[in-house]
Amino acid sequence: MEFIVEFMNNDFLGKPAWLWFIFLIIVGALLAFDLGVLHKDDKELGVAESLALSAFYIAIAMVFGAWLWWSMGPVSGMEYFTGYALEKALSIDNVFVISLIFGYFAIPAKYQYRALLWGILAVLILRGIMIGLGAALVQQYEWVLYIFGAFLIATGVKMLVMGDSPQDVSKNPIVRFLSKRMRVTDELHGPLFFVRKLDPATGKLARFATPLFLALVVINIADLVFAVDSVPAIFAITTDTYIVFTANIMAILGLRALYFALAAMVHRFEYLKYALAIVLVFIGVKIFWNQIVGKVDPSISLGVTLSIIATGVFYSLWKTRGAVAHEIAVSETEAPPRLQEGRSPSPSAGTDP
Repeated sequence: MEFIVEFMNNDFLGKPAWLWFIFLIIVGALLAFDLGVLHKDDKELGVAESLALSAFYIAIAMVFGAWLWWSMGPVSGMEYFTGYALEKALSIDNVFVISLIFGYFAIPAKYQYRALLWGILAVLILRGIMIGLGAALVQQYEWVLYIFGAFLIATGVKMLVMGDSPQDVSKNPIVRFLSKRMRVTDELHGPLFFVRKLDPATGKLARFATPLFLALVVINIADLVFAVDSVPAIFAITTDTYIVFTANIMAILGLRALYFALAAMVHRFEYLKYALAIVLVFIGVKIFWNQIVGKVDPSISLGVTLSIIATGVFYSLWKTRGAVAHEIAVSETEAPPRLQEGRSPSPSAGTDP
């Protein structure tokens, strides 16, 4: 018993081990509840359910942040909320890429949630490794922060000047590599990532990967690419490894739930990328300010970050408001005659309503 108490109180990356243990228990419980209870069977997640589940994850993240504020002080609390807001906003870009990947591999909506859920397990490990390496670098070589700052400024300016470039998943080198090195089925096999079937080349049973597995791999690699931006960005807010990790993971957990709602209206956030670019430039400049002049008050950082992101969201929704009216008009125009005129379907039209 004394050994356990001593172990839990040992310092691990700047915080007692029990703090890390509590957070990992929370994440494990959320994943088990999500996969084992809410989505035990594969089904398509509707927009309303997606928003409700996302609200649940956001509430959990807020409660956790409030606990950090109470237990570790207002500075740590504000740093957590700033990092969470930043990671949440930056991860919206992931939605567009993920939807492209699912579309390319023709993954039905009812299997997408399970793929994203298992993908989060890999993300937890990969993000943990990246954050651990970043923390070690910052602790050992503080000048690395200048590199982070310059990288964020350059990335933000590039986003402002060049905007988004169209992406073709079929030309992705990872997709090409996996397709050449692995046996891959032409069709899906339900929610399975691997199946055993006869290999036409040898006539023997062999293990084949399914398109669902390829989609899962490419999504996780895409997350690694996005992490190259997001991890330095949150280290610019705080070098507390615990806050960096918890804010990252909480934002990612919620994104998976929000994906299905955002994927249906991703075109409504057309101008958000410019707000995110400005946020990256602001954070990059803040790194140099912190190192040369003095640390910026966390409340100012939180206020500026939230204001820029909120402006980008509301401006995008306002500028694209006409798209909603156009979609409604098109759907009404293209509706079957019986829906337009309120008549019952003819017998030849079948019995479906």
